[in-house]
Amino acid sequence: MSSSSVRPVSITPVGAVTEPPRECVLSMGSGHDEEAGERRSPERTVLGRVATIMDAFNGGQQVLALGDLSECTGLPKSTLHRLADQLCQVGWLERDPGGYRVGMRLFELGGLAVEGNRLQEAAFPHLQALAAKTGMSVQLGILDRTEVVYLERIVVGPVRLPTRRGGRQPAYCTALGKAMAAFDGEAMRAVVSAQMPRRTANTITEPFALWTELDQIRRVGVAFDRSEAYEEFVCVAAPIRSTGRAIGAVSVTGSAGRMRWRMASDAVRGTAAAIWNASFRIGSAGART
Repeated sequence: MSSSSVRPVSITPVGAVTEPPRECVLSMGSGHDEEAGERRSPERTVLGRVATIMDAFNGGQQVLALGDLSECTGLPKSTLHRLADQLCQVGWLERDPGGYRVGMRLFELGGLAVEGNRLQEAAFPHLQALAAKTGMSVQLGILDRTEVVYLERIVVGPVRLPTRRGGRQPAYCTALGKAMAAFDGEAMRAVVSAQMPRRTANTITEPFALWTELDQIRRVGVAFDRSEAYEEFVCVAAPIRSTGRAIGAVSVTGSAGRMRWRMASDAVRGTAAAIWNASFRIGSAGART
């Protein structure tokens, strides 16, 4: 993950624009490249064409044939066939007897966005309170397969954390990642079986050692990063959960010399429980509206 400067945090609502696929025809021009040296318009780039294809599924039809996609996007069928095949390979589309449908991988990513935004909203005041109580930087994350996705962070003091909102970090060497993987059997197996390159002298790189630590985390309800991802930082995290899998995790991060391990452990446990309760209330209120 790349370093970033300390900036005030903010919560950005997630929105979507939906229009019937038959009415979303975009002008794609001739499909030929522009003259060298000229900037392409977004819809002429590969990414722009992929976005146009995915936008075609915003309507009520779950399955679109190649001809439907061509009519909606304005792309030639040969181009569509090539791009759709590539999208199937990465799981964004799936083949169907009637054509193509949105793939499960894109559905998973959309679920992360919705769940993450609700969790972020519920957690923010509690993250602020945790930062004030501990005097240390605070982070909120969710687990995406074998990686932590950082939803929010509150930086205290002049510390420059090597993380950013929306950034990722391998789960095996982070307290956040280990706190969540320990309470999800499938994720636990995926994390343990993935590659674990050594990042510091303290990084756990042996599957059995990591499995043993995750088992211990499941018993005590708190996870530690003892300078396993970065030499200069340690971290304590707790999963946000009740009795099932963790929907996220919260952590405090700082230098080893400033970390008060017992106090931090109690603080993140309490904050995780408060976030769970707040998230449940927000979810219930949303279901009633």
